[in-house]
Amino acid sequence: MSTLNYNHLRYFWAVAHDGNLTRTAETLNVTQSALSVQIRKLEARLGHPLFDRRGRQLHLTEAGRIALDHADAIFSAGDELVGTLRNTRGARRVLRVGALATLSRNFQMAFLKPLFGRADVELVLRSGSASELLQSLEELSLDVVLINQAPSRDALTRFVAHRLAEQPVSLIGTRARLGIKKEDLVQRLGSHPIILPTTDSSVKIGFDALVDRLGIRPQIVAEVEDMAMMRLLARQDIGLAVLPSIVVKDELDSGALVEANRLPGITENFYAVTMKRKFPNPLLRPLLTHDLLI
Repeated sequence: MSTLNYNHLRYFWAVAHDGNLTRTAETLNVTQSALSVQIRKLEARLGHPLFDRRGRQLHLTEAGRIALDHADAIFSAGDELVGTLRNTRGARRVLRVGALATLSRNFQMAFLKPLFGRADVELVLRSGSASELLQSLEELSLDVVLINQAPSRDALTRFVAHRLAEQPVSLIGTRARLGIKKEDLVQRLGSHPIILPTTDSSVKIGFDALVDRLGIRPQIVAEVEDMAMMRLLARQDIGLAVLPSIVVKDELDSGALVEANRLPGITENFYAVTMKRKFPNPLLRPLLTHDLLI
């Protein structure tokens, strides 16, 4: 099977971003007919039309949109390769970050803060499950993965787990609920509905052990995977949420929510997972070494 002709792909990429065949031909200093031939050859190679031709304007087909996404990634990776291996100064660098879909947005913002506002940096952010993100990290399509549990390691993996922060976990609720009367931890756990993370969370595992030691059977009103939904349920006064304070930092600062009892022995850890690489992304070092103000 013949390989993809990247000259054809480059011509397609230029036309797709411009949307006008004549103007692109002038920019590339080729004839319009020659440019059309290159695109037709790419379409023949891929087996799909890439443009709908409507008068003088070109509109991407569904296949064309997919091809453009891949072309963007290919040519961006090429620029990054040259910059990395030549250690080019002043080149725009890309950092690809994956974060667990349920991870605190406040933690993510604190981690990335040193790069905000830098004109020479482009951040590409993805979310997903831990397994999906770690697979992408192994495939080198991500530079770092933010999760709350260190991945398992063996002799075949090259993961490096950097523990960035450890946050205590508390009961979080509205001022109206928590200000009615003074209650100790046992009383609160026994008299208020509780909002928990889902079963596979280390916080949920720690909570189950705590209430077992205390001999309490709390009323669980919801088990929620998404931290944003836990924040919303707590704000709506559905019950007391079992959360690290960073997740609801904005609500605590505004007074919309109140941090009540700390839960002894339960913490949430935050990790940045990288791979051992010969050419690590230089943007990572300041992120892994700065103090997280969370």
